[in-house]
Amino acid sequence: MSQVNGVTKLAYSRTWHHISASTPHYGLTTIKPLPPVDSPLLEPPTLGRLASRIATILCGKHKPIWDPSTDCGDYVVVTNCSQLRVTGKKMYQKQYYRHNTRPGSLKQINMEGLMEKFGGAEVLRKAVSGMLPKNRLRDDRLARLKAFEGDAHPYKRNIVKFNGVSNVAKWPPASKVEASKIEASS
Repeated sequence: MSQVNGVTKLAYSRTWHHISASTPHYGLTTIKPLPPVDSPLLEPPTLGRLASRIATILCGKHKPIWDPSTDCGDYVVVTNCSQLRVTGKKMYQKQYYRHNTRPGSLKQINMEGLMEKFGGAEVLRKAVSGMLPKNRLRDDRLARLKAFEGDAHPYKRNIVKFNGVSNVAKWPPASKVEASKIEASS
């Protein structure tokens, strides 16, 4: 498809997605065959599956206009990061390293210590950062990830999709002309 023909500004517009780290995601389950949506077998996704889905949205790979050299991704708001789920002994055995290039300055901390010190949002941010392409767009994409420890966040009015349901119809009309068109169609 040519991007020269037609209106492409709408394709490059950024939407806001909301993901809760504590609720099950039907599309990220590993149970086969898929259970019903209200099944108690569904669990919240693990850190890796959640991070890979977020990285896909931040890169814009879910859009038909995706191009690796352009930044066409969306915003992602993640809530309840304090309830991230990991499997096995990763919470105690996974190590995070940092070094400031000076001799003897290697520092390490495990995932449990990182969660106590900075919270689950930092653990998620590091996981997503590792899954983004290592290029000049990485910092800009990572800046569109907004992670919060609890349910409260200041971006509630920005979120267009929540659980796949569009909230656009609930927004008030932007102008009197739009309001009269809505009333006329009703």
